[in-house]
Amino acid sequence: MAVNLQAVIWLLILVILLAIEAATLGLTTIWFAGGALAAFVSTLAGAGLFAQLVCFCLVSVILLIFTRPAALRWLNRDRTKTNAASLVGAPAIVTVTIDNMKGEGQVQVRGQEWTARSQEDETVIPSGRRVVVQSISGVKLIVKEELL
Repeated sequence: MAVNLQAVIWLLILVILLAIEAATLGLTTIWFAGGALAAFVSTLAGAGLFAQLVCFCLVSVILLIFTRPAALRWLNRDRTKTNAASLVGAPAIVTVTIDNMKGEGQVQVRGQEWTARSQEDETVIPSGRRVVVQSISGVKLIVKEELL
């Protein structure tokens, strides 16, 4: 029984990529391990070296583009936002009129005072209005007036 050297090489690459993935747990090489598996199978099916390389590249890129975003969402589904990141999407009350042109504005969110700026530079939001935190830029909350 003759040993197919190309198949052994693809199998070795597959094992190395899986070992790296197991060591890092960061979804870094799993996509290429899938490509190596496809190339290994194509080698067993009798494909030439060029076809094996094309198979490896195509499967790796397809897995990377189409499955990575879904896998990351699935892995991060139970992750709790902490600190300032948890404020994005939170409602707030304007305590000092927000005027980006004057560099003024402050909101109270979850019992804390924060410097705030409007998402649109030309928008002035008077004190007492309800806003929603859109993002965080440095130590300032970027807010948008809540539409009722």
